[in-house]
Amino acid sequence: MRDPLILGFDTSAVHCAAALLCGEQCLAARQEEMTRGQAERLMPLLEELLAEAGANWRDLARIGVGTGPGNFTGVRIAVAAARGLALSLNIPAIGVSSLEAVAHGSQDPVLAAIAAPRARGYFQGYRMVHPVELQLCELANLPTEWSEPGLTCIGSAAQDAAAALGATVRSATFAPAEAIARIAAAQTVVPGLRPAPLYLQPADAAPPSDPPPVILD
Repeated sequence: MRDPLILGFDTSAVHCAAALLCGEQCLAARQEEMTRGQAERLMPLLEELLAEAGANWRDLARIGVGTGPGNFTGVRIAVAAARGLALSLNIPAIGVSSLEAVAHGSQDPVLAAIAAPRARGYFQGYRMVHPVELQLCELANLPTEWSEPGLTCIGSAAQDAAAALGATVRSATFAPAEAIARIAAAQTVVPGLRPAPLYLQPADAAPPSDPPPVILD
C-alpha cells in the first residue's frame, strides 16, 4: 500500500503551479508562468497532473494550498479552489504561506524574501538570531539589525535583500507547489480549520466611482 497522496498548488504569484506528493516522492509537478488566467487554468492543470501520475481525485488524502502573501486575486483563486475540493472530497485542506514554502528545506539562518509592488518585499526570518516576523518592508529601508553572519536570502526579492544586508543568495530547495505539498503533509490537521488568504496590504484596485446600491427594506 502506497503512502497517501498530497496535492499542493499555488497561484499567489505570476504562475499556476501544482505538485503531487506520495511520501517523500514527488510523482508529478507543473509550473506555468502567467500574469493572468489562473482561474481558468488551475483546475485543468490539476486534472492533467493527476492523470500524469495515474491518480484521480478520490485518491487524494490531503490538499495543501498557497495562501500568500502575494497577488490578491491569485491567492483568492487558489484558496477558494482548495476549500471547494476539500468539501467535495471530504479531506483536509491546509494553508501554507508563500514565505514558509520559500524557506522549506533550508537549514541555516534564512530570510525569506518575496517581491511586492512598489519596490517593497514580504519578509520572514527562520532560525535568525533576531527574529523577523512576517512583514511588508521597503526594499531600500531594510532594518540593519536583520544582518547576521551566515545569513542566506531566498525568494524573488533575495538579491535586493542580500545586497542590503551583506548576506548570500540561494535558490529555494523546492519549487513552490512541491514545498506546499511537503509542508501540508507534515502538518497536524485541525478539525474545522480552513485555509484563509494571508494579506498584508489591501488589494491594488481603485474603488468604484459609482455609489453603492441602496438596499431597500
